[in-house]
Amino acid sequence: MKSRSPLDEAYGKFKAIVLSTFVFSLAINLLLFVAPLYTLQIYDRVLGTRNEVTLLMISLIALFLMVVYGLMEFIRSRMLVRAGMQFDEVLSRAIFGRAVKARLANPNGGAEQVMSDGDRIRDFMTGPGLVTFFDVPWTPLFILVCFLFHSWLGYLALAGTLVIFALALVNEYATRRQLKEANVAAQGAAQFASAALQNAEVIRSMGMERQLGERWRAHHGRMLDAQTGASDKGGAIIIFQKFFRMALQSAILGLGAYLALHQEISPGIMIAASIMTGRALQPVEQGVAQWRQFVTARQAHERLARLFENVPDDARRTDLPEPKGLIAVENLTAFAPGTRIPLLRNIGFTVQPGETLAVIGPSGSGKSSLVRHMAGVWPAASGTVRIDGADIAHWNAEQLGRHLGYLPQEVRLFSGTIAENIARFSDGPSEAVVKAAIMAGVHDMILRLPDGYETQVGDNGQQLSGGQRQRVGLARAVFGMPRIVILDEPNSNLDSDGETALLEAVKAMKGAGVTVILVTHKTNLLTVSDRVLVLRDGAVQACTTPKELFRPTGARTAPAALADAIAQRHV
Repeated sequence: MKSRSPLDEAYGKFKAIVLSTFVFSLAINLLLFVAPLYTLQIYDRVLGTRNEVTLLMISLIALFLMVVYGLMEFIRSRMLVRAGMQFDEVLSRAIFGRAVKARLANPNGGAEQVMSDGDRIRDFMTGPGLVTFFDVPWTPLFILVCFLFHSWLGYLALAGTLVIFALALVNEYATRRQLKEANVAAQGAAQFASAALQNAEVIRSMGMERQLGERWRAHHGRMLDAQTGASDKGGAIIIFQKFFRMALQSAILGLGAYLALHQEISPGIMIAASIMTGRALQPVEQGVAQWRQFVTARQAHERLARLFENVPDDARRTDLPEPKGLIAVENLTAFAPGTRIPLLRNIGFTVQPGETLAVIGPSGSGKSSLVRHMAGVWPAASGTVRIDGADIAHWNAEQLGRHLGYLPQEVRLFSGTIAENIARFSDGPSEAVVKAAIMAGVHDMILRLPDGYETQVGDNGQQLSGGQRQRVGLARAVFGMPRIVILDEPNSNLDSDGETALLEAVKAMKGAGVTVILVTHKTNLLTVSDRVLVLRDGAVQACTTPKELFRPTGARTAPAALADAIAQRHV
C-alpha cells in the first residue's frame, strides 16, 4: 500500500476542521436572509400599519441576528486560520529536506520556489478564497427564494448567476496559459538576478551592468508580457462582469416594479428580491475576483505534489556503529546533475582509516565531483561509495553527518554568528566550538573581530573576507573531531599564515587518526599526504605516493596525467 505523502497528511489535518467550517457557513448564509426579510417587513408591515412598536421589535431582532452573524464570521475565520497553522506545521517539516535534495539533483529546477508554495496554498485556504467556495453552494438557495417571490424574478436571478459563472470559466481558460508562462518567466528572472547579484563585485568592476541588466530585463520582459496579456484579458472580463451585475440589479428592480404595478408582488418583495439577488451573485462574483489566487494555489499544489512524488524522504535507517574512517569507492560513474554529461568513469580506490589522500589533476578532471560523491552530496549513477563497508546511501544522514566534515570549494556560511556556523547550528558546547577554531587556526582571528565568536557573518558570510570564510568553514568541518574530513581546495583563498594553519590542522587530524581527503593544486599539502590520486577526464590515471610522484620523470614510468599535472603546476 502506497504511503501518504506529507501533502496528503497536511490536507488531512486541514480537513478535520472543514466539516465544522461548513456548518458555520450554513448558519452564516441563513443569517444573510436577515437583511432582505427585515426590508420586506419594513415595507409591507411597518409602513402599512405605521406601528412603531413593530418597527422597534423587528429592528431589535434584526440587530441581534446581525451580531450573531458577525460572531460566527469571526469564529469561522479563526477556525480556518488555526487549521492553516496545522497544515503548515505538517508541510513545513517535510519541504526543506526535499528542497535541498531537489536542488542538488537539478540546480536549475526551481527548488527555491517550492519553499513558499506551502504558504500560497495556506493563504488561499485561510483567506477569502476558500470562504467563497464555502459560500457558493448556498447560491441556489437565494435563487430559490427569488422563485418563491415570483417565477420571473427567479429566472432572471438564475440567468444572471449562470452568466457570471460562465465569465469565471472564460477567465480561467483565457488566462491559464499566460499566467503559467508569467510564473515560469518570473522564476527565471529571479534565479538570474540572484546569481548575478552574488557576483556584484565582478559586475561593477568590469563594467558588466548594462549587459547583464539587459539580460535580466529580457527575462523580466517575458514575464511582464505574459502577465500583461493575462491581466488584459482577465481585466476585461472582470469589468464586463461588474457592468453585468449592476445591470442585473437594476433589471431586478425594474422587473419588480413592473410586477408591483400589476399587483403581482408587493413593494417589499421588490426590494427584498433585489437584495436576495445580490446575495446570490456575491459569492460567484467573489469567486471571479479570487480566481487568480486559486490558480496560484493550484499551481503551487502541483509543484509540491511533483516534489513529494519525485523526491522521497530519506528512508528510516538503523544507526550503524560509529565509522572508523574506511572509504571504498567501487566502480563509481556519475553525471552532472540534471544532465547526462559524464563526470566520472568507473572510479575505484580505497582509503584506509587515518590515511590522508590528496586528489589532483587538471581542471575539469572530476576532482570536486568525486569528493561530492564521497561526502554523500550527489548520488552515484552507478557504482558505490562505502563507509566502513556500508553503502553511503544506507547510512542515516544525520548520524553520518556527525562523523563527517566537508569543506566545499566555494565556502558559504549561513546567516548567524561565527559560533553558530562552526557548531553547525547545533547545541554543541562552547568548548567544542573553540577547540575546532583552534585546530583550524582561526581562533586568534575570531578574537580580533568586534564581537568575537558572536560576530554576525551575514548571508553567505558576506561580512567576512574570502580567506576568513574559508578558515571558518574549515573549523566547521573539523567541529566535533569527525572520523572523516573532506576538503575541496582548502587553501584556495588562504594567505601564508592561513596555509600554515591548514597544514597544522591536517597534521593534527592525522595524529588523531582522522581519514582526510583533500583536493589541491599546491604541492605543500602533498607533504602531509600518504597517497596521491591523479584524475584525468573523469578517470583514475594513477594512485601513488608523494615520493613516487616527485621522482625524476626519467627514473620512472609515469602516466601522462602525472607529467601534465606537474608541468601545469596543478600539483
